[in-house]
Amino acid sequence: MELQYGTRSMSHTQARQEASTVFLAKVFNWMAVGLGLTGVAALFAVQTGITYAIATSPLFFILIIGELGLVFYLSARVEKMTASTATTLFLLYSLLNGLTLSALFLRYTPASIGSTFLVTAGMFGAMAAYGMVTKKDLSGMGSFLFMGLIGIIIASIVNIFLQSSALYWVVSGIGVLVFVGLTAYDVQKIKEIGEQGIMSQGEGAIQRYAIMGALALYLDFINLFIFLLRFLGSSRD
Repeated sequence: MELQYGTRSMSHTQARQEASTVFLAKVFNWMAVGLGLTGVAALFAVQTGITYAIATSPLFFILIIGELGLVFYLSARVEKMTASTATTLFLLYSLLNGLTLSALFLRYTPASIGSTFLVTAGMFGAMAAYGMVTKKDLSGMGSFLFMGLIGIIIASIVNIFLQSSALYWVVSGIGVLVFVGLTAYDVQKIKEIGEQGIMSQGEGAIQRYAIMGALALYLDFINLFIFLLRFLGSSRD
């Protein structure tokens, strides 16, 4: 059986693979746009002095709460949004996250932040490639990784009161492992969405799914970067 995709005749399997490739490219492009906007916002905040004002005032927590609200709202309502609304919310989240992440420049040297970013990009790229090419079904990892994520959140909240350095490093190590695993898991899941006919739907649906995929990978990258920075970052003190 042959299907038409683009201008060529191809088998059903080939059509699925090409559709998945096109969809993955769209997702990674939007993820890159989000990371780029975050980087620009962070550098702008540092260079203009906004970073210190944010980090030393209640505005920091207001921004954090706003970011969480955006993520939850986008995740819960994306099916009912227009593609333009979903895209705008994703870009807004990336911008706000850049402002809050700029506080990292108050704690770590710019050189160590830059080198950690490169290490994160390498690890993320390797696990994303694994998620794309592996024949192993990673769906079973999902519940395990989710439990690990919940554990990280709970332990981090508890450590606000305990101030335990041992717990801090344990959580950081587990965090690296969890987000390395989530990167491969999410990429495989996005690849499967591309193979299941999403590219045959309207542009609006394709864009909404691409934005949700980009958000998932963006969060994987940012969280992996933050946890790695705890190990690799050089303190300004």
